[in-house]
Amino acid sequence: METPVFKLERVIKTVDEMTDFAFPLLHGPFGEDGTIQGLFEMIGKPYAGCGVAASAISMDKIFTKEIWAHKGLPQCEYRYITKYEYEENPAGETARIENGIPYPIFVKPANMGSSVGISKAENRAGLEAAIQGAFRYDKRVVAEQAVCGRELEIGVLGNGAPRVSAVGEILLETVYYDYDSKYRSGAKLAIPADIPNDIKDEIEGLAAEAYRALDGEGFARIDFFYDEGRGKVLLNEINTIPGFTRYSMFPLLWEAKGTGYKELIERIIELGYERYNAANQR
Repeated sequence: METPVFKLERVIKTVDEMTDFAFPLLHGPFGEDGTIQGLFEMIGKPYAGCGVAASAISMDKIFTKEIWAHKGLPQCEYRYITKYEYEENPAGETARIENGIPYPIFVKPANMGSSVGISKAENRAGLEAAIQGAFRYDKRVVAEQAVCGRELEIGVLGNGAPRVSAVGEILLETVYYDYDSKYRSGAKLAIPADIPNDIKDEIEGLAAEAYRALDGEGFARIDFFYDEGRGKVLLNEINTIPGFTRYSMFPLLWEAKGTGYKELIERIIELGYERYNAANQR
């Protein structure tokens, strides 16, 4: 029977022998959280996308929000809670969230993708259920103010000097962009989004700033809320490995900017080699 150490050695040897350049397209834990990126670093293989630290931080909603808050970037109100703190004082922790965020409130696991474990709470009973549900997926949970606004997305491409794509909009038929909307029933997309030029310019600037704040490299998609009534743009989250089929939002955003699918992939590979060569020269 193989030991875990022997299995790891065999995996590393196989990846090393079969791979010249790695293009990870794995969603969620072990794919976009810095884990597989660390493997590529260990065996000295160039790869596409963000590095270990940027991948791990961007996957963690709490770390991401804390860094963006430190930079003064606009976000909705949020609070976070650990399972230990909640189990020690559930009523007090629930009240702390209520006192800081008005209902309705979205509750999310800190380290999950694809909208898994997300619930919307309208009152205290719903909030308690949402927190307990999110703790099934992570020991750290984030609660966010629900924003009544349009969901806009933009692609970012680059290492030190990021470029941005067109801005697109998700036209929802559900309460929020949940798992079914993403992978089963689908959602309608508007590319480019029908928004004023000053809002487009603001999103482009914020996307580049948010990407640099997390030490983004290669590519990412950054999601925003646009509160049309107040003319306010808020950062939502970053996705360092967005959907990458020909019909996914990320490549379609770049196609609208004049960068086709083949050219986009080639540029991402170039950026991976660029980072790899710079690191080896050090």
